[in-house]
Amino acid sequence: MSRKGFTLVEIMIVVAIIALLAAIAIPNLLSARITANTAAAKANVRSLSTAAETFSTANNGLYPTDTSTTAGVGLGTFISSAPLYCGQTVQGYTYTCTLATTGYTISAAPVSAQTGTTTYTATTGGVLTPL
Repeated sequence: MSRKGFTLVEIMIVVAIIALLAAIAIPNLLSARITANTAAAKANVRSLSTAAETFSTANNGLYPTDTSTTAGVGLGTFISSAPLYCGQTVQGYTYTCTLATTGYTISAAPVSAQTGTTTYTATTGGVLTPL
């Protein structure tokens, strides 16, 4: 009498191997996600800052005062994603835009340690500072 199939010990060994591989792989995946969120936040702050500087150049040195997309009025005129970021949480970072005709401050702060580790701030003149 021959039986086909796996024994309980064989199945337990396979499950243990899968659990070991998962224990090794999951922390690496989380680290990659944090790195990606941080890189995206840095790029987004830089893009918003560049848009504000471009707006200033086109408007006799005056900076945008809001994120609207109305032609010639707001930051959204030069970067259409401005309303999607300013005052919003995107990819684990909360974006804050303080806009005035004399200058601006744009920052991206991580929501938690699982979403990012560095806060980025850009101020008038396009200076990007990691905190």
